[in-house]
Amino acid sequence: MAENSVYLCVLLWAHPGRATALAAYEDRVLALLPCHGGLVVRRGAVTGGAADAPDEIQLLEFGSEAGMDAYLNDPRRLAMAADRDDAIARTDVHRFEPRDLASEERGRGEARLSL
Repeated sequence: MAENSVYLCVLLWAHPGRATALAAYEDRVLALLPCHGGLVVRRGAVTGGAADAPDEIQLLEFGSEAGMDAYLNDPRRLAMAADRDDAIARTDVHRFEPRDLASEERGRGEARLSL
């Protein structure tokens, strides 16, 4: 974890019947991340859960605030706005500070998952 890195948790909801279009749009737009020092840490489709659960969850990392801003303003990304609007009904973005759980667990001599 770099000191100036920016971490985002992105929750995406597709318009009804447009989950495939959402995934296709995200495939294209996330391919731009490396151009701005960003990467997809994890990405996945939600399985099961509540009826109002998002369709996709992403954990993203940027090397800097400037890199994130450059990605958000990338003309190639902005040119895909119509595709985004066609596929995606709602997006929630949350910044977070990751914890080094492996170190914490090693210090206690245990490993477990708690939700």
